[in-house]
Amino acid sequence: MSENSSAGRVRSARPGDPSRMGPYRIVGRLGAGGMGTVHAGIAPDGTRVAVKAIHPQHAQDPEFRARFKREVELSSRVTGPYLVPVLTADTDAETPWLVTPYVPGPTLDRYVLDHGPLTGGSLYALAAATAQALAAVHTAGVVHRDVKPQNVILTPAGPRVLDFGIAHAADGTSVTRTGVMTGTPGWISPEHYRTGTTGPASDMFAWGALVAHAATGRLAFGTGAPDVVAFRVMSGEPDLDDVPAPLRRILERALAKEPDDRPPAAEAAQECADLLASQATQAVGTDAIPATAVDMVTALWDIPAGDELAWQSPPRRSWKRTVTAVVLAAAVGGGLAGGAAALMPGDSTRNGEHAVRPTASTSSPAAAGSTKPSADTAKNDTAGKGDQAAGTDPADAETWRQARKAQGQGEHDVAGAVLHDQGVGAQDLLPIVLTTGTVKFHESRREVYFSYALDSDEQAEMYAETEIAHLMCLTLRDVVLDAHPDLPYRTYVLVRDEKGQDPRVTWQDGFTADSACRSAQDGDSGDASGAATQDDWEPDDDGLAEAMNPSSDSTEIQVADRAARGVIERTNEMRGTLGTDRTLGNDDIAIGFDPAGSAMYVWSNYVTWNQSQVDSWAGMAAGKACRALVKQRESSGSAWPYTRYAVAEVGASGYLMIRSGTAAREADCPA
Repeated sequence: MSENSSAGRVRSARPGDPSRMGPYRIVGRLGAGGMGTVHAGIAPDGTRVAVKAIHPQHAQDPEFRARFKREVELSSRVTGPYLVPVLTADTDAETPWLVTPYVPGPTLDRYVLDHGPLTGGSLYALAAATAQALAAVHTAGVVHRDVKPQNVILTPAGPRVLDFGIAHAADGTSVTRTGVMTGTPGWISPEHYRTGTTGPASDMFAWGALVAHAATGRLAFGTGAPDVVAFRVMSGEPDLDDVPAPLRRILERALAKEPDDRPPAAEAAQECADLLASQATQAVGTDAIPATAVDMVTALWDIPAGDELAWQSPPRRSWKRTVTAVVLAAAVGGGLAGGAAALMPGDSTRNGEHAVRPTASTSSPAAAGSTKPSADTAKNDTAGKGDQAAGTDPADAETWRQARKAQGQGEHDVAGAVLHDQGVGAQDLLPIVLTTGTVKFHESRREVYFSYALDSDEQAEMYAETEIAHLMCLTLRDVVLDAHPDLPYRTYVLVRDEKGQDPRVTWQDGFTADSACRSAQDGDSGDASGAATQDDWEPDDDGLAEAMNPSSDSTEIQVADRAARGVIERTNEMRGTLGTDRTLGNDDIAIGFDPAGSAMYVWSNYVTWNQSQVDSWAGMAAGKACRALVKQRESSGSAWPYTRYAVAEVGASGYLMIRSGTAAREADCPA
């Protein structure tokens, strides 16, 4: 798949993304494109992987499934030191997927954009390694057909060629549809433009353009409209100015207009290895020249490792984590009662800043301030909520009995997706046991019903029902609004239906207004447009997880760095007050951003403070964060998107949100 972005920043998962594919736990996204999505995954042994899943609409296409299966078969043929292998795949799954190792490092195009052309030994190493990779591909009887800088990763150990999403066998068995032009303008060979045919020589043409780009920082056939670039490819000369003369001679042959005039990949690889050996002689002397081309690439490769992504598992919404958060509060507060009391909603402070409670607490649901529609209040509180049909009474056991099973392809798709997603989601609820029941439809009321049973205690039930509702909302947005918009349904209803008890409605809400399904996740429907208002915003685990991902935005990095220095400096000045036993630094306190929530997060993993000390530190950190945001907005104007802040404490097995607020003006920031 051309959308592989293995080296990119790990972004948060989007609504509707799976929590697991096969044995791999999904922790975020690496990229997406027309064929599918590349998820960041973690294997059972902790290994980081890239999980490529095709889009649901393609999964319904038998021809596409056959092509995807062929892709896996072709990719599995190919091995080599500079290739990214397929580890495993499930081409028969409801959503077919394949897994490759996670490859750290920037793509070639990103590196050239950020740092300029490659030079010296690194350039020759790139040329030799990528040619050798293509030689391995062609030896296996495969044509890559998508050689371009976006598909070359510059790892600390050398370049890696990836992505066989549009590969085909050299015997002519194609993964792509007959008659469909595949590839990227500027990296497509003249014969492919002229006749639509490709072969190993077509890969070599693209290889020549790729190495030229690495050497010059420019595109060999320039930029512009696709037809303009195509004309240059077929009729013009490539831009090889600034390419070192020995390498230029190889690239001129590779970029010949006629396929028969281009060198095979193995020949180009050998010629580049000879140039690499010459470079090695100059660098380390004759006696120290590495014995093999692979060793020479490693010896001369001089691309510094970037900041390695932590790939910490995103803090997940979990009833176990909720309990951990309360225990953590007790540990730092000297007692559970005191810790919980400090987090209750009644502790709001001035100027719009408020203390933040965990998702649930050991107190009763009512005491915890849950706004989830309960079984007792559903009838009275849900009329007219969300997108429910105007004038319709709230759902109840009787409307559940009136509802019917799925009819027609669209409803069957909805029912299947709900049962599938809830079944997958049930794995994240363990040890809570969720038994999925039935999906039914009430067409006149425009309602989709889902019945379930739970085996858990009261505290866990409150969490589980929130998660079931959130997932139900996301699934229906995907399947109804995107795949079957002609269906009339706009409201979902959860029905707890357990043996020996009458069925009861536990949740009812619309799913069209709020794209993030916050009303289900947070128990609050926000404003009429479905967007949460500033006053209603609360920091959450998804925001904290996103903030923990390294940012590539220079302004974000500068603001976070200045603010972190200020918080750390003031924290150390407060050692007497805080009772800190050592000087704290960047390993103890960090700052990051959540673009989706327009929020800056400050967190500390120093968890030995008591409750009073936590409050003192959090108040100081909140003030620093607030003033940093206000100052940046004053200098950047409306271009600066961050208006909120949150302060959290992160332990080994949980986290605790302490303070949050809106940075409106400096006078309103905590002192």
